[in-house]
Amino acid sequence: MGLSDDVAGAEQGALLGVDDVAAPSGARRRKAALGAQEVAAELPVARVLLDLQPAHLDREYDYLVPASMAAGVVPGARVRARFGAQEVDGFVVARLAESDHDGRLLPLKRLVSAEPVLTPAVLRLVRAVAAHWAGTTADVLRLAVPPRHARTEKEQVAPPVPDAVQETIPETARGTALDAVPGAVPDAVPDAVPDAVPGVVPGTVPGTVLGAAPEAWAGVWGVYRGGDAFLRHVGAGGAPKAVWTPLPGLAPAVEAGAVPTLPHWAVAAATAVRAAVGAGRGALVVVPDARDAGRVTAALDAAGMPGVVRLLAEDGAAPRYRAFLAAARGHARVVVGTRAAMFAPVADLGLVVLWGDGEDTLAEPHAPYPHARDLLALRSDLEQAAFLLGSPGRTVQAQALLAAGWAHEIAAPRDVLRARAPRVRALTSIELAAEGPGAGARIPTAAWRAARDALGHGPVLVQVPRTGYLPVVACERCRTPATCQACHGPLALGAQTAAPQCRWCGRLATGWRCTECGSGALRAVRVGSERTAEELGRAFPGVPVRVSASTAPGGILDRVPARPALVVATPGAEPVADGGYATALLLDAASATTSLGLDAGTRALHRWLAAAHLVRPAGSGGQVLLVGDAAPAPTGALVRFDPATFADRELSERAELHLPPAVRVAAVTGERTAVAAVVSRVALAGPDTTLGPVDVPPEPPRFGPGARGDHGAAPTGDASLFDDVPVRVLIRVPAADGAELSRQLRASLAVRSARREPGTLRAQLDPEELL
Repeated sequence: MGLSDDVAGAEQGALLGVDDVAAPSGARRRKAALGAQEVAAELPVARVLLDLQPAHLDREYDYLVPASMAAGVVPGARVRARFGAQEVDGFVVARLAESDHDGRLLPLKRLVSAEPVLTPAVLRLVRAVAAHWAGTTADVLRLAVPPRHARTEKEQVAPPVPDAVQETIPETARGTALDAVPGAVPDAVPDAVPDAVPGVVPGTVPGTVLGAAPEAWAGVWGVYRGGDAFLRHVGAGGAPKAVWTPLPGLAPAVEAGAVPTLPHWAVAAATAVRAAVGAGRGALVVVPDARDAGRVTAALDAAGMPGVVRLLAEDGAAPRYRAFLAAARGHARVVVGTRAAMFAPVADLGLVVLWGDGEDTLAEPHAPYPHARDLLALRSDLEQAAFLLGSPGRTVQAQALLAAGWAHEIAAPRDVLRARAPRVRALTSIELAAEGPGAGARIPTAAWRAARDALGHGPVLVQVPRTGYLPVVACERCRTPATCQACHGPLALGAQTAAPQCRWCGRLATGWRCTECGSGALRAVRVGSERTAEELGRAFPGVPVRVSASTAPGGILDRVPARPALVVATPGAEPVADGGYATALLLDAASATTSLGLDAGTRALHRWLAAAHLVRPAGSGGQVLLVGDAAPAPTGALVRFDPATFADRELSERAELHLPPAVRVAAVTGERTAVAAVVSRVALAGPDTTLGPVDVPPEPPRFGPGARGDHGAAPTGDASLFDDVPVRVLIRVPAADGAELSRQLRASLAVRSARREPGTLRAQLDPEELL
């Protein structure tokens, strides 16, 4: 495929050389000299996707296949090719008999690996993601296919090549392209969840014979409205879409007399996966962190599920690539992983499960910044797979899927929920008015008494919003926030006697003085997990205190025994207690709902409910105490254990105010002149749809791999790296025009790249901070 006319003169000349060979036409020139090499006799042209960052070069290119590489250059293989003065990595997407480019073609420089790691389904997904989020194919490919690990690739014995792969070999399938997947991409029409599926007996799964599920887990979906119907539809090979609010608590123990240790949601997800595999299809489960992946894997193991692999980026290059290859080669029918598994090449994908879409870790921080929820929903449509979104809370985006009719709701009746949920009390200032002086304490007297009584029956969970000791401090006299004199980042205290330290640049602020009043004394604004553990140790002498947080000496705990103990954890780091917690204290509730984001309420409710799901039912004495004057709406939703109603209310308000997800938003951030140039070429960016430009306040800078923003932008939080103060422009259009907004923005960025316009810039669709 040749270059377009607007850049051909600038770029095509760099592709030509004195030894280049003209593109074959028809049956002519089946063999042509390439110095000492020859062109492949059959299908001598390879169409390649190159790893090129500039947006205007985001297309496929044709190269000649040397005869020495003919057997290994198959669709999906890694190659290197010359582009201008450099060699560039790429993936083969097709082998062709001839090229539609009129000029001369270069030969491929090297076959990196003949392993077909880019499957047809994943390639279609990569292209769809790039189009939906206005990104480049190269950016998405970096997310989809992990870096090659040669030793791992060689240590596994490849299985017999299936027919679908055999057809890509030149001798048996001339002109086969990687994206030639049978069937057209269907419209995003919701699948009805039937009351019964012909030929499927309730409680059974057709297809592959698997080990019997634990008897204690039988009927796990029967307690939900629509649960059995969803499972039967999946077991029949259908593709229903559902948003699921699971019941709180732990699942029954597999062995008689054992203490339950697996969350109910993990067992239910494993049961759904078993139904998909029983129908002869594959399954993908994406969770927020490695601990959740371990719980799902344990549930699958207990259910006798074979062919399960874990795909986690934090495991390292070799284990991640090993799991990726197991899926690509068909050794694994089920992949369980974190955000890194979103693109896992599961063969014949029949079910996609996403757990906890309200967690920050499911938002991709690298361009083009897709969220796992939206990406997996897109994938379920492309591959006609069932979709199951489960979460203790309910995001507004998940509620929008229900409101649009794309998905159906699965939830338990209220009487079943009341029997399984703990008792919830909100210890607000009004509730504690009769407590006297103890009502003003961070842990009021009522919460202290509840924790003391519960410790006689088991562990007590204490959730705090922040890690560290005193993560936010201010001037003791005038209450001005304490900031670093070098980078203006917030100061924190790591211990009672430690010097203040900047949370951004790490500099010690010894001798700090307030710029407003000159005082050198500091006071706590936010209290972290370590200071909380210190306070609880003094309040409960003789009781073990364990800290589960990323900054804790022991890190994040996965599990704690049923013995009495105080477990201090940050949101998302709560360990599972054997048999469940006796009580949970949710501290600093007011600070959880005071952030400026649109999702402050739903995010706080999600974190509270995630902790409440680990507490014993009210019938067994379990209770949850919310401490602080949080916003009334999420507080009421927690007390009622009703995230669905709260999310529906939030969605209605956003629709009235024309806020996401009722509209689609593109944020263009960077130097003022660069932003103005890009926005001016977007036809949808009119006076009624454009907000800004406004100055962007500084944020913590990001360092390390992936720190640079899209299209050559500097790290987004460090304003000093821009030539002037960065600005942001928002383009807000109706949801129906979202695809057109992405197309126009993508085209404008390509023009910017081709013209080499100056300035740094980042463009992002559906920015997480605005959702």
